[in-house]
Amino acid sequence: MVSDSPVYNVKISSVGPGRATVGEVVQHYGGLDLAMKLHYLRGVYFLGKAAAEGMTTTHIKESMFLLCNDYYMTCGRFRRSVGSGRPYMKCNDCGARFLEAQCDLTLEEWLDGYFSGNASWNIGQLVYHLPVGPELFFSPPVYLQVTKFKCGGMSLGMSWAHILGDIYTATDFINNWGGYLAGHKSNGPFHQQAQPILNRPLLPTSPNGQTPEPLSLKRVDPVGDHWVTANNFKMETFSFRLTATQAAQITARQTHNKSKKPSLFESITAAIWKSIAKIREGINEPKRVTIIRKTNSSQDPMTGNNRIAIGSVSAEFSVADSDSGDLAGWLSDRIGELADEKNLIDEAVERDDGASDYVVYGANLTFVDLAGADLYGLESNGQGPEFVCYEVQGVGDEGAVVVVPWPKSSDGEGNEGRVVTAILPEEEVEKLKLELRKIGVLEED
Repeated sequence: MVSDSPVYNVKISSVGPGRATVGEVVQHYGGLDLAMKLHYLRGVYFLGKAAAEGMTTTHIKESMFLLCNDYYMTCGRFRRSVGSGRPYMKCNDCGARFLEAQCDLTLEEWLDGYFSGNASWNIGQLVYHLPVGPELFFSPPVYLQVTKFKCGGMSLGMSWAHILGDIYTATDFINNWGGYLAGHKSNGPFHQQAQPILNRPLLPTSPNGQTPEPLSLKRVDPVGDHWVTANNFKMETFSFRLTATQAAQITARQTHNKSKKPSLFESITAAIWKSIAKIREGINEPKRVTIIRKTNSSQDPMTGNNRIAIGSVSAEFSVADSDSGDLAGWLSDRIGELADEKNLIDEAVERDDGASDYVVYGANLTFVDLAGADLYGLESNGQGPEFVCYEVQGVGDEGAVVVVPWPKSSDGEGNEGRVVTAILPEEEVEKLKLELRKIGVLEED
């Protein structure tokens, strides 16, 4: 970690199932999951002093041993099938990587520094991340980091390989940990052993010969066993927060003299899409964006990527020259009718038995709505997190914007604040900040 980082005294170990996973237990992945293999979710949960009280390293690890009994697939290692080379997970209890660290700031000081744009105080200091590979049999799919702040608070950071499951699977994993942490849940060494996991069924297919190519998917050059997106630009991440009042003002501006009121997510998407279109101007203007949000699904909540809806909308007009209110209203109509492309993505990847590599986030400029995720479901000592943030690693060149709820910013009128995290080519970040300040979305430094 960088020398001027406030995080220090980092120790690395592992956690895994408290009981052995018996037999040849493997997890096979469908085409949709394989389409996500170059992407990673990074989340950090900030717990105040009351929530963190009594959380010794021993207690944390013991509770995680129990959690991993259920989520044993998070502790396996990837392999490739003989012949096809298709990746699968061997559930061999090798463990998730576990890190302990200390921070010489208070939790409040760290958050203030993070949102003021201090480059030394980034999410990477609180959640360790390495991509899968180049040696698949050595690479953990999950990293967990506990950081203690000088105020008595702590953070739990998690890096999660997206092939394992979507944001809803990842948050279920963390939220279920709270039950073991509090002692409300238990599974001992004599709990029923895991059974071999069969091949995941394919999603329903389209009629033969009538399958269009998914607009939300982009094939990339082969990456081999090092699952890293090969970007043409250096990507940079920056975050800013919108108070409940600011969020309400953005929506109000977008609906001025308009009969239809777009959602907050649609208003934020319109404002940022228009701003990025102005930056890229001309032939580089992004006319198509991908929207990722929650959908209802009866799939196994412990695995898979089937609880997200993925779809793209295309504009036949200049986004940069459009009225932001009209754009938000247009988006609202299109998102309401958006076709979910999961089936098409699954089919596209299955055509060559998962041999090719793809990106979804950043295939087009991508906007992710996390309002439907139970981000604040983790409880410790009867307390929830003070703040939760998530971002995506492995984003393609077009970039991605993740919109996360901030429930502590309530203005008393039912409005909630948001934290917006943008992952964009490095040269665009300062330009985007300037555009967002012009329209009042981003405050002056």
